[in-house]
Amino acid sequence: MDQVTSKDGTSIAFDRLGSGPPVILVSGGSVDRWSNAPLGTLLATDFTVYNYDRRGRGPSGDTPPYAVQREIEDIEAVIGAAGGSAGLYGSSSGAALALEATASGLPVTKLALWEPPYILDENARPPADQVEQYNKMLAEGRRGDAAEYFMAKVVRMPAEFVASARSQPWWAATEALAHTLPYDATIMGDYSIPEARAASVTVPTLVLDGGSSFGFMGATADALAKIIPQGQRRTLEGQEHNVDPNLLAPALKEFFAG
Repeated sequence: MDQVTSKDGTSIAFDRLGSGPPVILVSGGSVDRWSNAPLGTLLATDFTVYNYDRRGRGPSGDTPPYAVQREIEDIEAVIGAAGGSAGLYGSSSGAALALEATASGLPVTKLALWEPPYILDENARPPADQVEQYNKMLAEGRRGDAAEYFMAKVVRMPAEFVASARSQPWWAATEALAHTLPYDATIMGDYSIPEARAASVTVPTLVLDGGSSFGFMGATADALAKIIPQGQRRTLEGQEHNVDPNLLAPALKEFFAG
C-alpha cells in the first residue's frame, strides 16, 4: 500500500499494481477500495492500476468539513502519484465523482463510467433530505439505521433483503462505512444529470450499464453519453449493478488501450 497527501493534508491510501498506462479506480457508495480489487487485478495485465481508498474509507484519512471539491483534490493527488495524467474509471456514485473530477479540468486522458445513478424521472429520485437524515442518525450513533436507510430509501432494495441485512457477514463492513453515506449523497445532489458539467468533458468517455440492472440505468447512460461530446455507449448483457469484473475488464481494456 502507498499513500499520497491531498491538498488539505489528508492522507490518501492506494494500491499500485501492474505496468503500463495509468488507470485510477474510483469506488462507489458504501464500499471501499476492496470492491474494485478484483477488477484492478484483471486490468493490471495491461495497465498500472491505482486503486485508492476515498477519504473516510480504509486507511485513508478524513478531514472535515466534507466537500466534493476535497474528493476531486484527492483524485488530483493520485493522478500526481501516477505521473501527472491518467485514465479514470468510476463505479456508481464513484462514476459521478469521476465525472465531476474530469469536468473540473484534471488531467484525465480517458473516462469510463459504470452506471452513474442519475435518475431522469424526478418522481423516482431518493428523498431530497437524505444528507440531513444521514447526519441526524450518525450524530445519534445510529450507524446501522443509516445503512438501512441507504438500502431501503436510496437503492430501494426489497424489504426482505433490508430486514435480513444486519445478520449478513458483510454487515459490519457496511456499518463501518456509514459515515461516508452523506458524502456520496452530496456528490449525487438531486440525482439529475449535471448537463453543463457533462457537456464540458472533452476526453473520450465510455458510459456502461448492465442489461439486467435497474431499469433506469440504460436510459440514464444513453442520455449521459449523448451529452458528453466524445461519449460512447456499451451495455454488458446479463449484468446487474454489481457487475462481474471478468466481463467488465475486457471492455475497459479495449477502451483505455484504444
